Amino acid sequence: QVQLVESGGGLVRPGGSLRLSCAASGIIFRLNTMGWYRQAPGKQRELVTAIASDGSTNYADSVKGRFTISRDNAKNTVYLEMNSLKPEDTAVYYCNARGPTYSVRYLEVWGQGTLVTVSS
Repeated sequence: QVQLVESGGGLVRPGGSLRLSCAASGIIFRLNTMGWYRQAPGKQRELVTAIASDGSTNYADSVKGRFTISRDNAKNTVYLEMNSLKPEDTAVYYCNARGPTYSVRYLEVWGQGTLVTVSS
């Protein structure tokens, strides 16, 4: 079964930190590009950051220097370390995978999302 399961969201004060995790199953994880997207109320979903199979990364300008994406291919898990959080980071964060599974050459998969609320 192809599945992405996020965890780690919650309520944090401005300036605080959170670490999100996304555990993947049913995909050839090491060959997938993994990404984190977010959607704030009333706004479109946007790319936060992504990490390719070769480890290269890209970040939205709004999170550069504050967020870090990493992956553990042995655990089929991608992480998002979020520091210096701001109220404008409040959103539902979604994990995304693009690449091969064990049955198809290419599939795009989404997790169910985890809510991050930054508020005092």
